Amino acid sequence: MKNIYRTLQDTDAGMLPLLAKFWKASIMGKDTAAAIEALAQAMLNRERAEQVWTGLSDQQRGALQMLIGSGGRMPLAKFSRLFGDIRQMGAAQIERSNPLDNPATMAEGLYYRGLIAQAFEQADTGPRVVVYIPPDLLDVLPVHQTSYSNLEAQPVETAPPAVETLSSVQQVVNADTSLVDDMTTLLAYLQLHTPLLDSDNLSPADIAALMPHLLKTYRTRLPFLLGVGISADLIEVQAGKAYPKRAEVRRWLAAPRPAQVQELASAWRGSTAYRDLWHVPGLHPDPGGELDEYDAAVARENFLELLAEGAPKQDWWSLEALIETVKATDPDFQRPGGDYDSWYIRNDEGEYLQGFESWDAVEGALIEFYITGPMHWLGLVDRGEDAARLTAYGRAFLGHAPWPAPPEPEDKITLKDDGTLLVPRRLSRVDRFQIARFTTWVSAGDPYTYKLDAASVQRAAAQGVNSGHIASFLGRMLNDQPLPPAVARLLESWQGGPAAAVTLERLLVLRTTAPETMDKIYETPALRRYLGARLGPMAVVVRAGQLEALRDALGLQGIQAEVVE
Repeated sequence: MKNIYRTLQDTDAGMLPLLAKFWKASIMGKDTAAAIEALAQAMLNRERAEQVWTGLSDQQRGALQMLIGSGGRMPLAKFSRLFGDIRQMGAAQIERSNPLDNPATMAEGLYYRGLIAQAFEQADTGPRVVVYIPPDLLDVLPVHQTSYSNLEAQPVETAPPAVETLSSVQQVVNADTSLVDDMTTLLAYLQLHTPLLDSDNLSPADIAALMPHLLKTYRTRLPFLLGVGISADLIEVQAGKAYPKRAEVRRWLAAPRPAQVQELASAWRGSTAYRDLWHVPGLHPDPGGELDEYDAAVARENFLELLAEGAPKQDWWSLEALIETVKATDPDFQRPGGDYDSWYIRNDEGEYLQGFESWDAVEGALIEFYITGPMHWLGLVDRGEDAARLTAYGRAFLGHAPWPAPPEPEDKITLKDDGTLLVPRRLSRVDRFQIARFTTWVSAGDPYTYKLDAASVQRAAAQGVNSGHIASFLGRMLNDQPLPPAVARLLESWQGGPAAAVTLERLLVLRTTAPETMDKIYETPALRRYLGARLGPMAVVVRAGQLEALRDALGLQGIQAEVVE
């Protein structure tokens, strides 16, 4: 973070006389640069800093110690919940309000003494405001028993995890990275169909079409995929339709699997497109009102900070105990104002969940969903019965370790004589995405099954992928081995587009056992009205929708009719 000199340079000039008065620095008659230099020297005087520290209240020193325990900085939103807001004042308002002697909050008292400052920093979720103690000022304050010279690199751990570990766990479900594979499938589906969205999800028809081709078919996971894809800038929505963003999609598809997981996890962390609260089973937020201002990213970030501080890094822990810990230490993590009455959220019975007494039903349920839903889907936590455990990805996500980069040996596809392609999960996602564009989708799994046929080649041509592109791609996938003869003939036949066009339609056909019977039927006006073109001496087309009427008419003529399905 910024040292005291840089901090003072960024401070409103109207605040400098107040700081000079408190730190007993002489700045009268000096220009701004000279005043900052004099004030910085006074604040870094060890004897004067010790006097300031001694003059603080126990609560003020406790607030600074908590900030130190968080690595010397903390998001402003969290610090404000703990110690109050800080009014930003100019010279005139400072003179009227005198925040040095009459601070509105504990945070304000520390701020107008120059002991804390605010700055922007770039986090994974984007820019945010943090409260910090200038490191060189911290060096002269008598607050530490050990050196804080490496404060940023080595954050201080002041207490063991708040949630105790579990010795045994039942019904373990280990996390995996299948979300990467399902995101690839979703992006390919959007490329082929550009579906219309139904609110924040696909339409029921598109859901039914896509679900059989996903590795995990939880209904709550599909809107998560869509929301995270939008937040990762892989998907854009125009006129209600969802499209893959080609350049970003290609970059993400070509990345190694660990990097793909990291990007999706970071996108969820800062996502405003996906609002977890709206997807918690049993909760139904009403549109309008205060909830329109709900910031899912802030709520999520606050919870993740609590999780990083409270959960064991390696061992299993109780989900119920975590929820109780959050309730006891920071229940307002998603409600910065602590207002439990202005949100309108109903349960499955239609009852409104309001007041702090509904905390478990709302906040507790949201925490459980964070862990067992998005964090498990992203591969960040393993699940058990009322239990969870951070994975290597989860520890990195919470800042406890570097992001893992395990190798992923790449498998090869298998192309059968009939055009069936078997595609392993460990094939590059960018290659599977391309295969999905020119094939008919058969089934999901390891391997995925696709089929190269005339219909899929025709669809690919409409996407700008011709048979020459397909042949070249498959040749590369097969290390330049010759294509199966039937596949080669198919691609060659479609090289210049279709040779001719025909139509196919489903017809209902009436057949007789003798030509004489057909002649009698066709020559009877009461029967011929239900018939179309004759197909031969003993077959004729039945007009659409006339089956029942024809059968009754045949019966009146003494002709038995048997319907063969």
